[in-house]
Amino acid sequence: MNFLIALLVGLAAGTHVATWGMYKDAIHEGFTVRRYARSIVVGALAGLAVERFVQFDLTRASSIVVLFGLVYALERGIVEVWKTFLRDEDQSKYFIPMQFAVGGRPVKSRGARLAAGAAYVAAVVAIVGGLWALDRTRPLPHWALLLVAGSAWGWVAAVGGAWKDAPKEGFELFKFFRSPIMTLGFALLLSLLTDSYFYIAIGALGYERAAVETYKTFFFPNKPRGKFAGMPITHPEMLTRRQRFIPLYAAIWAGVIAAYVMGVREPKIKQLRAATCDPSLRSGQALRPQCARDVRSLPSALRSQHAARSTQPS
Repeated sequence: MNFLIALLVGLAAGTHVATWGMYKDAIHEGFTVRRYARSIVVGALAGLAVERFVQFDLTRASSIVVLFGLVYALERGIVEVWKTFLRDEDQSKYFIPMQFAVGGRPVKSRGARLAAGAAYVAAVVAIVGGLWALDRTRPLPHWALLLVAGSAWGWVAAVGGAWKDAPKEGFELFKFFRSPIMTLGFALLLSLLTDSYFYIAIGALGYERAAVETYKTFFFPNKPRGKFAGMPITHPEMLTRRQRFIPLYAAIWAGVIAAYVMGVREPKIKQLRAATCDPSLRSGQALRPQCARDVRSLPSALRSQHAARSTQPS
């Protein structure tokens, strides 16, 4: 059941991404099923992969909300790395290059792009590892950990966005600080659902991307995306056709918000190693009463491990 729900969450996250992307781009590029389905397929696979790792109890609304954010961030990361460093595409149709560029000029050498991509992925892996270690060791007070975890990916998004956009659009101070502020805001919201700073950090990035793109796309529908600034509308029929996707998009947001409202009433999702219950989990002793709530909110795999250990003879 968990993996079926994970698949549905992944499909919802991918459809959400695909819809705002289509809404902005289709008037310039046209609509194709293949392009629209790309993020849906990646999102579905990401949903299954993430659930395989975190093993949430997806009968809980809070788990669904956190998983949605994690999947959204992973899908965006995979697709953006592919578009920036791996995909070969004519960049003349864009005002802002979508491939890796230096000073607004696309890097034509595939080898150079691959090297830059490898360095970027290595940096991302290092940040992921650092956040994982931070969540496990917790060397700082709660407020400091939340500040670091909540803004970490926002700074990555801010620097990456400035690198890509500023050479063409100029540097905008508000735009640069927008992502760190918003990821921190969503981190505060997610901290009501989970005690894991690792989940909070990545989930906050997912929700920041969803919120920013929703704002830019549907609050300013007639403003061309930066990459198409000054470019003509070549598929005017999509101005009407794209409206059909709005109810689906709104329904996904409504589902996430409803799940969040239900989730804040549930026990929090714990980090993979719940600090208050570690002695019992390691030693196989009977579960202490004060830890019962914590273990019930652990991922299902760890609950199973505790159950097995607690039945072992002392």
